Amino acid sequence: MPRRPVSASLPDFPWDTLASAKARALAHPDGIVDLSVGTPVDPVAPLIREALAAVADVSGYPTTHGTTALREAVATSLARRYGITGVDPHAVLPAIGTKELIAWLPRLLGLTADDLVVIPELAYPTYEVGALLAGARMLRADGLTRVGPETPALIFVNSPSNPTGRVLPVEHLRKVVAYARERGAIVASDECYLGLTWEGEAVSILDNRVCGGDFTNLLAVHSLSKTSNLASYRAGFVTGDPALIAELLEVRKHAGMMMPFPVQSAMAAACADDEHENEQRARYRGRRAVLLAALREAGFTIDHSEAGLYLWATRGEQCRDTVGWFADRGILVAPGEFYGPGGARHVRIALTASDERISAGVSRLST
Repeated sequence: MPRRPVSASLPDFPWDTLASAKARALAHPDGIVDLSVGTPVDPVAPLIREALAAVADVSGYPTTHGTTALREAVATSLARRYGITGVDPHAVLPAIGTKELIAWLPRLLGLTADDLVVIPELAYPTYEVGALLAGARMLRADGLTRVGPETPALIFVNSPSNPTGRVLPVEHLRKVVAYARERGAIVASDECYLGLTWEGEAVSILDNRVCGGDFTNLLAVHSLSKTSNLASYRAGFVTGDPALIAELLEVRKHAGMMMPFPVQSAMAAACADDEHENEQRARYRGRRAVLLAALREAGFTIDHSEAGLYLWATRGEQCRDTVGWFADRGILVAPGEFYGPGGARHVRIALTASDERISAGVSRLST
């Protein structure tokens, strides 16, 4: 029987479909303003780079579980920054970027074709990819009553959301936890934008108001890519239920999924320092303010977008038409259809460009 490549079960990589729009934007006399991908453009803080360089001569294998210093720094930072108390440093597991963790989580948990993975209706594409890699079934559902009588094995939650910037209130998250506990399901909460909330309050699935201090079957996924500009370092982690973390650790040890030791050192330094994070948050807040005002002036409606690094915008037309409108002005944005059928009339506009490029984009929106 012919071999069927794993890639055959996966959708086309969304950003590959932006080639023509990117070419149009690149043709602008003043160059492209690329707001399509949330990749950091600002420098890594010196204290983080110094921590990385200080251990660059360590030649031995790192541990999959991470150093004690790293795990303690993570647990302390969660309590200090977000009020997440009760995290046992032993139940912190570094990940080689949270995209990797999310993509492989259903497989690492042993899910199969018999299992159902529930993802948000508008969702980061990697949730779907994770289900496909495990061979599991997938359902888009924000309201869990839509799941029907079947019991999901895994429920992905994302607040603040990518792409919409929507923040789920405590009451909603509490209902998700109650629903999952009644059925023995695991909840994986992608909280990579928790530290970038602009309006209202975003809370973790591990917040005492949500889970009552009981982390059973709960996983919180965090990244330093956005808040500390460490996308190139692939610095993320997962924490929550100690039993689930121990299960993930055991599988990852066998698979060699270990974060490089210098990155562990850099990550510990980043978690121990809030000043660089506050400075970066201020940069994004300023970029958001000017871009938000310019988009509204240009006739766009901005939905949700209370947090995160994106503005979820619409002109009431098909998203690819809007992408073309931006491309004609030398601006590249992401079509909402990347994130699910519900995004067909929106575009996602990233705040991750330099102040100079944001200013250039703002001036073009009035033309």
